[in-house]
Amino acid sequence: MYDQIASNKLRSAALIVVFVLLVALVGYVFGQATDWGYLGLIAALVVAFVMAWGSYWYSDRIVLSISRARPVDRDVEPYLVNTIEGLAIAAGLPVPKAYVIDDPTPNAFATGRNPENAAIAVTTGLVERLSRQELEGVIAHELAHVKNYDTLVQTLAAVLAGTVTLVSEWMLRSFWWGGGRRRNNESGQFGAIMLVVAIALALLAPVAAVLIQMAISRKREYLADASAAMLTRYPPGLAGALRKIASDPGQLRVANKATESLYIVNPLKHRRSGMNALFNTHPPIEDRIARLEAM
Repeated sequence: MYDQIASNKLRSAALIVVFVLLVALVGYVFGQATDWGYLGLIAALVVAFVMAWGSYWYSDRIVLSISRARPVDRDVEPYLVNTIEGLAIAAGLPVPKAYVIDDPTPNAFATGRNPENAAIAVTTGLVERLSRQELEGVIAHELAHVKNYDTLVQTLAAVLAGTVTLVSEWMLRSFWWGGGRRRNNESGQFGAIMLVVAIALALLAPVAAVLIQMAISRKREYLADASAAMLTRYPPGLAGALRKIASDPGQLRVANKATESLYIVNPLKHRRSGMNALFNTHPPIEDRIARLEAM
């Protein structure tokens, strides 16, 4: 279990580094292939910083609002509140704010920039369908995301992916209208090569960015599963919860592509198979359950 946690942390950190390098590469090539020069690199990094800053401070409010989550009423839902409080104390974390999404489809997610400003949201279907041990497994999984700063990592990955796509779009528009290419002749063969590389990168970089983002999300799910099993000391609880959530035929109405990576199980059923599996934000449920049962 500890080996799995250490391995996932290392791989996730490596993926983030690759992502930052991709943003820098796109900005640099954009600048070299146009009149922007090194301003292309600076612009890409500045846009990434501004988007990351906004997401850092406001992403949790935006996600909760999009998901139509309401604060938990302690008098109406004491069972859920007590479960979250008990596991947070056991994990040595500040008790996160609890929210409920009024939807019969079982699922849950965590958000927030750090443990002191975290929130956990669960659907009414999750509370109704899961046993206490299964619910504890799900809550422990979401607390693991909070403790491991997964919500921050996923936000950063989403911002970097957006930056890559934005800069690539700038590149393509610049080449399409013809006003952004270098007009001086001193660049010569190097300029022509950079132009070809820039066009290819503008087309391929957004796809690569999405693939890296999905890979980061999948690694964090494995890490959260392992951490949850360590917290509850009962891996079958989370394994059983994953089975029930994945087998539910319902479609979570408030979920979308922007928020799908936050949920414990991908809420967009149609994106779990075929070519969509390549862009899936979550590992295969069967693989996650097998790892839990092997612990």
